Amino acid sequence: MTSSFISVLFGQSRRLAIGALCMLAVSAAHAERIKDIASIQGVRANQLIGYGLVVGLDGSGDQVRQTPFTQQSLTNMLSQLGVTVPQGTNMQVKNVAAAMVTARLPAFAQPGQTVDVVVSSMGNAKSLRGGTLLMTPLKGANGQVYAIAQGNLLVGGAGASAGGSSVQVNQLNGGIISNGAIIERSVPTTFARDGIVNLELNTTDFGAAQNMVAALNKRFGTHTAQALDGRVVQVRGPLDQAAQAAFLSQVEDLQVTLPPARAKVVINARTGSVVMNRTVTIEEAAIAYGNLSVVISQEAQVNQPDTPFAGGRTVVTQNTQIEMTSDKGSVQRVNTSANLADVVKALNALGATPQDLLSILQNLKSAGALRADLEII
Repeated sequence: MTSSFISVLFGQSRRLAIGALCMLAVSAAHAERIKDIASIQGVRANQLIGYGLVVGLDGSGDQVRQTPFTQQSLTNMLSQLGVTVPQGTNMQVKNVAAAMVTARLPAFAQPGQTVDVVVSSMGNAKSLRGGTLLMTPLKGANGQVYAIAQGNLLVGGAGASAGGSSVQVNQLNGGIISNGAIIERSVPTTFARDGIVNLELNTTDFGAAQNMVAALNKRFGTHTAQALDGRVVQVRGPLDQAAQAAFLSQVEDLQVTLPPARAKVVINARTGSVVMNRTVTIEEAAIAYGNLSVVISQEAQVNQPDTPFAGGRTVVTQNTQIEMTSDKGSVQRVNTSANLADVVKALNALGATPQDLLSILQNLKSAGALRADLEII
C-alpha cells in the first residue's frame, strides 16, 4: 500500500517537531485488496454482555455498604448453590467485586468455540488483579444467552515512568480473560441470496466503487458486478454454497486501484498534533498572526531545451515561494509545489507555538487558500 503523510507533534516544550513517513510512490493511485477496503454485507460480529461476580481478590473488592448490588448478587449466588444467608445479614466481604462482562461473537462462530472477554468493575473495587470471574451468562440484544464466561483475570501493570513523571498505563479495575467464554448458541449468518453478494466499502467513494466493478468484471466476466451507489457493489456468484466460498476468497484477494484520497488535514486541539495526507495543497495567501507574517506566492517558470532543434520541449512549471518573518528573523524557501508541509516546517523554524499553527490553518481554510478538508478533533 502506497501512503504518504506528515505528522506534526508538539511536545512538552511546546516546540513543533515534524516527522514524515513516506513510502516511494510513482503515482497518487495505488492498489488494495478488496478484503482491505470492503466487507461482505451480512458477515458481522455481535456484541454480548453479562453481569457477574469476581472473587478471590486480595482485600481490594467492593465495599458492600456503598455497593448494595454486590451483596445482593452474592446472596443470590449462594442461595443457588444451596447456602442460605439469613435475611438482613450485613456481609463485610472484601474479596468480591461486581463486574460487567463484554465479548464479541464472531460471524460463523459455532457452539463449543471460545472467545475473549473483557471484565470491568462497576463498583468501588480498588483492583481486580488476581480475581476469578464466576460463571456468567452473556446475552445478546435479544436477551438470549449465547455464551458462558468464567476464568482467571489478566490485569495489566499499575503504571510507568515517562519524562520524569508517572503515567498511568493500565487500569486495575478491568482485565481480560483469554478464551474466557464458551459459545453455547450460534447466530445464523446470511450473506448471499440467489448467488448475489453485496460488498460494502469501508468509506463512501464512487470512484473506488467503479474501480472495484471494473476489476471484478475483468476478472470474472462482464455483468459480474455493478455499483448500487458509492458504497455498495453487488456481485453475482455461483448458487452452490461450497462454490460461493471459493468464489468469495478469490474476490477478496483481487487488487483494486484506488483513486487519490480526498485532501484532508486532521488537527487534535488537545495534543496539538496535525496529520495531513499527500493530496493537501495550499494556494497563494498572506497571513499576519501576532509576530508572525507569512506570504505564499507562485510564479511560472519556463524550462527550455539547452540547444535549439535538439528535440526537447519547453516545460512550464509553477514555483512556490514561501516567505515567513518574525521578530526573531526570517525564513525563505523555494519549492516546486505548494505543499502545506513546507509552511509547517517554516513555522517550526520560526518557533511558532501549537496554538499559532492551529489558528493559522483555520484562517487559511476560511480564506479558501487551504485546499483540503479541515477536521478538528
